Amino acid sequence: MYIDTMSALTHAFAAPRVNPGATLAPARRGTRARARRVAIPRASSSGISKPEGWTPPTPQKFTVSEGRLGTVAHSAIPLVLRAGTGALINGWSPSLVDDDDASVYSIARVAGKRLAEASELGPRPATPIEVFEYEGSPYCRKVREAAAVLDLDVLYRPCPSGEAFYRPAAKAEGAKTFPYMKDANTGAAMTESDDIVEYLFRNYGPRAGDPDVDDMDATTLGVPFMLRRGGITNLTCYAAALARLKGLKARPSRAAAAAAAGTPVEPLALWTYEASPFTKEVREVLTELAIPHVVRYCPRGSAKRDELIAKTGTFQVPFLEDPNTGVEMFESAAMVEYLEATYAL
Repeated sequence: MYIDTMSALTHAFAAPRVNPGATLAPARRGTRARARRVAIPRASSSGISKPEGWTPPTPQKFTVSEGRLGTVAHSAIPLVLRAGTGALINGWSPSLVDDDDASVYSIARVAGKRLAEASELGPRPATPIEVFEYEGSPYCRKVREAAAVLDLDVLYRPCPSGEAFYRPAAKAEGAKTFPYMKDANTGAAMTESDDIVEYLFRNYGPRAGDPDVDDMDATTLGVPFMLRRGGITNLTCYAAALARLKGLKARPSRAAAAAAAGTPVEPLALWTYEASPFTKEVREVLTELAIPHVVRYCPRGSAKRDELIAKTGTFQVPFLEDPNTGVEMFESAAMVEYLEATYAL
């Protein structure tokens, strides 16, 4: 069962937690590596405040802000190269059903019917999985897409080049490469994107719980073709990264300064799905400014679309919540402006 409140999400995972154990090593099939515990101070608002006079914009569905068409089109290149991986929930299956509940999300309603969307998922983690990564990495992209397909919530700790808090913390636990994943629900900790993808499907995919799940290969686990080990996955992930070349290097920020002072900011929450071109630039800024954030993935077929409607009255991504300032907002262009004004130095 997912944690439903922003407060619970941020406070439960303000400080990384793993079970103590041996030095980290890449996990083989059916194994769970463990990491050395490294203490990270609990989060606080760290004196962060929203820009004076800031007012969140009114959401505008299916529109592109003036002057942003080129940016959105450029951000859509990875979506095309990766064949839309991360846009649909695992096992997505549409069907027409009687429209007997107007509060339920549906992309289409006609003649008393609505389009219902089914999925094939495994057990839900009690707390968000934690990933140290950066937006511009082709290997990190694979893990993000897998998390989106599995409709997971993930706490991201940005580790671009030059980042001086989360990156060293991960390396102190034995991580030599990124992404580096920790799952407090199982005590697992590992690097290597392909291992992480298969781990997520093994534990949270439709075959989780099968007695022989640890012996299953990616195909049997149901890992989508574009996320399986091999040339096509790596080639298209590299091409997607080269199409943007952003989210690679840290910039000075209030979030980084707060972390260096021992009072890291509370994680923001971002509702989205990995394939969204509107979210790409927001994630790049979050990475470059080293702002920790929980991504609440809501691909097509996700029940979290109903959660967002219940919370805001509409469904549109991205949607950003900042517990450090109390700001909640739609509209990606305004999010970028807000993040730069609030966190950049």
